[in-house]
Amino acid sequence: MAEDHFAGEVAEHYDADTAEVSDRRVLEPMVRFLAELASGGAALELAIGTGRVALPLAAAGVTVSGIELSPDMVAQLRAKPGGSDIPVTLGDMATAPMPGSFRLVYLVFNTIENLTSQDAQVACFCNAAAHLEPGGFFVVEVEVPQLRRLPPGETVRPFEVTAEHLGFDEFDPVNQGLVSHHYTFRDGGVRTMSVPFRYVWPGELDLMARIAGMRLRERWGD
Repeated sequence: MAEDHFAGEVAEHYDADTAEVSDRRVLEPMVRFLAELASGGAALELAIGTGRVALPLAAAGVTVSGIELSPDMVAQLRAKPGGSDIPVTLGDMATAPMPGSFRLVYLVFNTIENLTSQDAQVACFCNAAAHLEPGGFFVVEVEVPQLRRLPPGETVRPFEVTAEHLGFDEFDPVNQGLVSHHYTFRDGGVRTMSVPFRYVWPGELDLMARIAGMRLRERWGD
């Protein structure tokens, strides 16, 4: 079982900490894109979290279910209007089942990287494929690693430096490892969090899809 890095205070502050990607200008085109792929069928979100994407997608008329490792993140989802109507399986997105079949399975916001081994990431693709109906779609949203921004010999890169938040990525290029360190200044104190990831390349994701019996339809970048 993967480790839950989103318990307690992290879950409580998750929506505030991700407000930038919760803006309607970000969510509306994403929801339109996902709803078009679902095309009247059901959708399954892997790592559904607090429902940032699932709730507006459900409001757009798509039947949405989810898989989520963290009970505290699901509790945040349940506390929102419509959150109790979304079926959620508690478990590892690489292995946990959800009854039924789906026109669309999606995994957004770099969350494939929360699986910190290649085997687990391949298993996630296989789990997604096992939930898809024939002709269905698996959508993955993930960053392209910014290794070229690292000066030779250095392994740490700041990605946000503000009065409220310091963020640093610590890379392990040999093992495709990454630890994201966060220092958040709130209410007169400092909240620290370090989360491990395994970054992936587009070509590697293509091979994982082939192992799972899927093929690339299209790739988007911005």
